[in-house]
Amino acid sequence: MTARNRLIALRNHATVTAEDFSGQDLTSIRTHTRFDRCTFAGADLRQATLDRCSFKMCDLSGANLRGASLRGVSLAGCDLRGADLRDTDLTGAHLGRVNTGIPPHGLTDVTGAMFDEAVLRDVRAEDVVGWPF
Repeated sequence: MTARNRLIALRNHATVTAEDFSGQDLTSIRTHTRFDRCTFAGADLRQATLDRCSFKMCDLSGANLRGASLRGVSLAGCDLRGADLRDTDLTGAHLGRVNTGIPPHGLTDVTGAMFDEAVLRDVRAEDVVGWPF
């Protein structure tokens, strides 16, 4: 079963732990899932609908999220370095940290991420490295 089919088959609010989706084509996928320590490095998530998903300690570095809907998403302790977030809708998103007990580990990092034309209404960003706003 492909990564796309596995994600589509999940029920709402399912939890996915330590899965590797690196480089996968997940364009236009729709899911409402909790991701814990998953890797999406370099994945193609253009036009995905990830509203209210939760990402905890996930690697989204270099992921292409252009045009994705990320309304109400939670990104805690995630790596978004170099991610393409242009034209995304991040309305009500929360970017924060995970208490690992070893500062500065557990912080969300958006260094080099592209946010051109992204909707950032009501975004909460706490302890985020590289936050440009």
